[in-house]
Amino acid sequence: MEPAQLVILAGLVIGLIYGAVGLLSGFCLMSSMRGFLAGGDGRLVRTYALAIAVAIAASQLLAGSGTVDLGKSIYLQQTFSAPSLFLGGLLFGYGMVLSNGCGSRALVLLGRGNLRSFVVVIVLAIAAQMTLKGLIAPARIALVQASQATVNANSLPSLLATLGAAEPVSRALAAAAVVVALILFAFAQPAFRRSPGQIAAGVIVGLLVASGWFATGSLGADDFNPVPVTSLTFIAPIADSLQYAMLSTGLTLNFGIATVAGVFAGSLVTALATGRFHVEGYSSPRHMLRSAGGAALMGIGGVMAFGCSIGQGLTGMSTLALGSFVAVAGILLGTAAGLRGALRVQPLKTAAGADSPAP
Repeated sequence: MEPAQLVILAGLVIGLIYGAVGLLSGFCLMSSMRGFLAGGDGRLVRTYALAIAVAIAASQLLAGSGTVDLGKSIYLQQTFSAPSLFLGGLLFGYGMVLSNGCGSRALVLLGRGNLRSFVVVIVLAIAAQMTLKGLIAPARIALVQASQATVNANSLPSLLATLGAAEPVSRALAAAAVVVALILFAFAQPAFRRSPGQIAAGVIVGLLVASGWFATGSLGADDFNPVPVTSLTFIAPIADSLQYAMLSTGLTLNFGIATVAGVFAGSLVTALATGRFHVEGYSSPRHMLRSAGGAALMGIGGVMAFGCSIGQGLTGMSTLALGSFVAVAGILLGTAAGLRGALRVQPLKTAAGADSPAP
């Protein structure tokens, strides 16, 4: 098989696994934050922390061994706009609360029969495409050009290297510090230590991030037809998937589109096999408007932030890029604002007048 075909096949397999694991484990940053901030079940946020730790460890091993050049990814650019990354993260995080889940979670729930997620995916894709290449693109580009800066150190390892440490040493020290901190946080809770399913989900998702880097950075290495070095991310790929579905003639199937299709298919097959498939819809027009508005914010914010809760929260973080830390800070703050405080997204009222369980 040609390298490009191998990359597409790998993206499909990675998506299938992620869709199945995401459905069975409930892997989702928004749900994790909701449980953690409410003082309830904190296992999901620890699953997420473990996934980041595994993604960093495995990805940095690939980079350190020379198997993959993470410097070719969009996250490790010498010039970037911290304000745009942070603002995009804020918009994405708040939109995630409005829509009750991120783009990847919407794909997983769509496979389970959730028609609300269909609206989220479509609106997110349109908003993202408008921000990438459409009506909103000029404003985004103007903001980036007005606020971007060129830095000598664009990652934690390169920041340590400016202090005199050799590249392998700085990479190992930076990765070890972050990974150990995340693992200690994850396993500090007894309930999480007694949850083998959540532990397995964190490990598998983290390894899927490294697998994506290997697929695009090693299997896809071709001097004549190079494949962009990337891994799990969902904002631009969802936008590309919608465009490909409508205008496939003349467009090229890529890793991201294959991953999106795989996530949906993996969730659908798992839902049918386990009896979890059931059709759901909106409870009211207001519910639909809120969900669609959140999806639009996620599409716009995700493009500005160069990724979503997976694209920056896992894949970007696995590179230890300083820009990813900025974007993730924005995502966490935006999510927290939607769940707590003056800007909290209020629960919707059902027809009977009771609070709905989720926005």
